[in-house]
Amino acid sequence: MTTKNSMYKALPVLFGFFIMGFVDVVGIATNYVKKDFQLTDTMANLLPLTLFLWFAVLAVPTGIIMNKLGRKNVVMLSMLVTFIAMLLPIFSYSFALVLLAFALLGVGNTIIQVALNPLLTNVVSSERLTSSLTMGQFIKAIAAFMGPVIAGFAASKFGDWKFIFHVFAAITVFSGVWLFLTPIHETPVANESSFGASFSLLTDKTIRMLFLGIVFVVGIDVGLNTTIPRFLTERCGIPLEEAGLGTSLYFVARTIGTFAGAVLLVKFSGRTFFILSMVVAIPAFIAMLFVGKLWSILALIFIVGLAVANVFSIIFSAALKKMPHRTNEISGLLVMGIAGGAVVPLIMGTASDAIGQTGGMAVLLIALGYLLYCANKIESKS
Repeated sequence: MTTKNSMYKALPVLFGFFIMGFVDVVGIATNYVKKDFQLTDTMANLLPLTLFLWFAVLAVPTGIIMNKLGRKNVVMLSMLVTFIAMLLPIFSYSFALVLLAFALLGVGNTIIQVALNPLLTNVVSSERLTSSLTMGQFIKAIAAFMGPVIAGFAASKFGDWKFIFHVFAAITVFSGVWLFLTPIHETPVANESSFGASFSLLTDKTIRMLFLGIVFVVGIDVGLNTTIPRFLTERCGIPLEEAGLGTSLYFVARTIGTFAGAVLLVKFSGRTFFILSMVVAIPAFIAMLFVGKLWSILALIFIVGLAVANVFSIIFSAALKKMPHRTNEISGLLVMGIAGGAVVPLIMGTASDAIGQTGGMAVLLIALGYLLYCANKIESKS
């Protein structure tokens, strides 16, 4: 495969990471839906629940189905489901239909999370795989921080934040057509995964610990994504359209942190970097709960975003290194752990209704504390 031909085939696959980033629109959408339908925090946080619940249900089955249908076909299926999800709030806007739309978005995102990374291995060389995956995460992050910007712009200029669904639907069609028209030869799968093989991994205490690490780090990510706008509105008294930019700042920090991590992890072990990240994140997060000035809070949000940016990849890598001969099963199991994005915000919503947004945010300290424990327990070579 020539370099030019390889790049031609890699580009539509890499662009698929932008579609993967649509999952993060749930943060700003939850705040607008809460406002539009006058919901409690507990009811509003049903949105991330209906979205991320599908990671627990479909991650392992998707890996099994992918062995039969092929990676590209499964990615195409995910884009079709995502497109339908984007159309529903456009045609009718009710809380029930929004829940259905985000459930479908969760289905589509689960499928693409499981299938897109393996598909990338079919269009780039092994030497370029790590850099290509990093580029994919960067593209995903662009979608993540563009969501609140598009929603806020549409709300202020057109009086309707839901214009974001029109934009994302059009991008999904473009991505799907581009990938469909690109011929990709897929490498046959040597070993097929199974339900039993995947879940049996949880009997290993290290894999179980790392699985829970994925649950908590995704819970932190989605919890901040969902709660930052409400937290800024309550603490600083700014309108939701402006507060939503705090979420974009968080994702900008994560994007910068990912690239910084790619450089620093060459010099530091994953364990050392993980510990240092938590040592920075926990004090910054505690300070954020007590300061009252907008710019101070935004600065601390940025620091937390930088600190947690590489935790997911460090945990994922540590799990794969633990059992390199069972990569397929470990990948499916860890993607299932992304369902933490459903559980943690729901707990935060209950706490917020009881004692305010600060109480909801404080729930994340438990998750950060567990990640510090996890950082100290993983092997030094990770």
